[in-house]
Amino acid sequence: MKRYYIKSRPDKSEYMDILSETDEGYNIRLTKISDGDEKTREDFINRHLFDICVKTGYLSELAFAAFNFSAA
Repeated sequence: MKRYYIKSRPDKSEYMDILSETDEGYNIRLTKISDGDEKTREDFINRHLFDICVKTGYLSELAFAAFNFSAA
């Protein structure tokens, strides 16, 4: 599984995990952390939109072991 950092406001942390891949794009899990509150949801992102987000720097791939949300 690959994890991406989502460029956002300095007071928030947002991450996207790729759960699976289809011909059209990716099934993803979005995690938003703000003020100690963690919200998670699953969604789909079109392959073309994903590629644009990576190319423009809106999404940056992370080493998966770098973050462990359950350790607190």
